[in-house]
Amino acid sequence: MQISREETNRETEQDVQQYLTFMIAGEEYAVSILKVKEIIEYDTVTEVPKTPEWVRGVINLRGSVVPVIDLAPKFRLAPSVVGKLTCIVITEVQCEGEATVMGIMADSVRQVIDLKPKDIEEPPNFGTRVKIDYLLGMARSGKKFCLILDTEKVLSTEELLELPELVEQTIETQQAEVASIDTPAAPEAAPRVAAEGAGKEPTVAREE
Repeated sequence: MQISREETNRETEQDVQQYLTFMIAGEEYAVSILKVKEIIEYDTVTEVPKTPEWVRGVINLRGSVVPVIDLAPKFRLAPSVVGKLTCIVITEVQCEGEATVMGIMADSVRQVIDLKPKDIEEPPNFGTRVKIDYLLGMARSGKKFCLILDTEKVLSTEELLELPELVEQTIETQQAEVASIDTPAAPEAAPRVAAEGAGKEPTVAREE
């Protein structure tokens, strides 16, 4: 059976996958574009107490509470500093068998790259800041390599399962604080002053 060039090209196109690359602490990372829902500007992030350092907080995304993950501390680096190009890559991962939306804090977004399976190499056992378990592989990007993250592993941890309860507690605390500010204080009772000659008819001076 002879395979036409058109069929070969179609098969080649099917093998190509797209990845979104972004920068964290001077290094380029990539995630499958199929896992990315959108990219938004870094705005108000509400901190949640009693969470790991790499949980930056949560945001309100069109009425849904979305955790924002700072991967720098998870990669044993200093926490990311918010800059002009800082953004949040909204991704969808499987957590405990359910689709969960999370945000990855990025210093900046670089590009979308097309990769074939042969373009992806095995991650090295040394020389990277990231645990091997968090990586799917690495691919050449210009003169350097970008690390392809396994979002299911790097974003799926037991600590995140406690976030909904902690977020609810944080919201309740904030609402209580706002309510205490908005509620006007009860007016103080006017001091009672005993008038001189209490119980006597007031005297009126007559003009002579």
